[in-house]
Amino acid sequence: MVRAAVCGTEGRQFESVPVYQKMTKEKKLKPSKELPSGFEDRQEKELLIRDFIISNIKEVMIKYGFQYLETPSFEYTDSIGKFLPDKDRPGEGVFSFKDENKWLSLRYDLTAPLARYVAKNFNIIPKPFKRYQLGTVWRNEKPGPGRYREFLQFDADYVGTKNLQADAELCVLISEILERCGLSKTDYTVKISSRKFTDKLFEKLKIESKDQISIILRALDKIDRLGWKEAKKLLEEGRKDKSGDYTKGANLNSDQIKMIEKTLDSKTSDSEDVLEIIKIFESYKFKSYKFDPSVIRGLEYYTGPIFEVNLNFEVKNLKGQIIQFGSIGGGGRYDNLVSNFGNIDCPATGISIGLDRLVFALMQKKDFNIKPIRPGVICVFDKSKTKGYVEILNKLREANISSEIYSGEGNLKKQMEYANKIESPFVIFYGEDEIKKSEVKLRNLKTGNESSIKIENLADEIKKII
Repeated sequence: MVRAAVCGTEGRQFESVPVYQKMTKEKKLKPSKELPSGFEDRQEKELLIRDFIISNIKEVMIKYGFQYLETPSFEYTDSIGKFLPDKDRPGEGVFSFKDENKWLSLRYDLTAPLARYVAKNFNIIPKPFKRYQLGTVWRNEKPGPGRYREFLQFDADYVGTKNLQADAELCVLISEILERCGLSKTDYTVKISSRKFTDKLFEKLKIESKDQISIILRALDKIDRLGWKEAKKLLEEGRKDKSGDYTKGANLNSDQIKMIEKTLDSKTSDSEDVLEIIKIFESYKFKSYKFDPSVIRGLEYYTGPIFEVNLNFEVKNLKGQIIQFGSIGGGGRYDNLVSNFGNIDCPATGISIGLDRLVFALMQKKDFNIKPIRPGVICVFDKSKTKGYVEILNKLREANISSEIYSGEGNLKKQMEYANKIESPFVIFYGEDEIKKSEVKLRNLKTGNESSIKIENLADEIKKII
């Protein structure tokens, strides 16, 4: 009970009186069961296929002499090369928070953290330093079909060499990974071009503004996804997408745009670095490539050859529409990135693959014979007999047979429903009759057949049906 003292105008104090507060029952807000746009729950089948791809990646990287490296998920924001302030918050493109007066961000890619690592350890790493990494990256950008805000990425890089043998071998090793995962040589194409090719283009266009060049590069990088007609709007005044979002254009005139279109139609390259890589490809007998000047990876830090890995087959998108899948990744030479961390001359080249996009495509392209291993279920008739159930369980697990004692609450019907739902290959019944005979009843859930088995023979019998 709450009491309040009330004073009058003459300072007289009256007796305290109870004050009753009306209690209102607040409605409990339930958290949303939906995911933020651009994020996905990934089921076991997809994860097992991803594990299969990762195992092939690791085998190829060991074969090619690369070292495994892991860097943290967070970096200082100014270290990852994506510092674009937005109302005093560097949140354009990255997920960030402030810690002790410094901004931290979830890594946008795996290349900038590598450059930071190399600068920090420059005197102790071998040159060239060949590293590969598998890790999650985050993009604070507008998501789209097959484009996520969180995804797993694979990177392979040569650091500390200008030798174009490194660039060529990155393309070759990616092709070996794809073929190990079940693709044929006609299923993919490694497109190559060069930043030097676009530099010549900007000279012809008489464009020197870095901002305008960046807008043009980003526009050309979207040709594959949007088509020329829509990308052209980004070279003009700008473009409004289906959601109503407007992107400012490069404000080029019609003659400049015609010059770009003509250049992008080129079938051969006069760029020395591209010609040298093609010559190295011939030594490898590598033919799954194509010179394509429209490969404009809009990442301004590329300084030389650039490449993009495209899948050539059709898939169904999340809406069930048939589409050409397109790019699963790419890369190129970035000779100046490490020098951002100090006076360090350290040329480098690398390639990246978006593993979640690759998994999405491969799941539609081929039937992976990868089935999850499901446990057999030992049904519980009497909880006081747990010791006997555990003895059977231990025998099976010692024989490397996936198995479990039913851990839920319910009668035999519920236990069978559980076993069927998890697609268990077998169930074991161990009731009073079986205990007396030192045997179990084994039911094959694939065929429905049931037989009585001595406990000492159980593991051998189960191996015949799984």
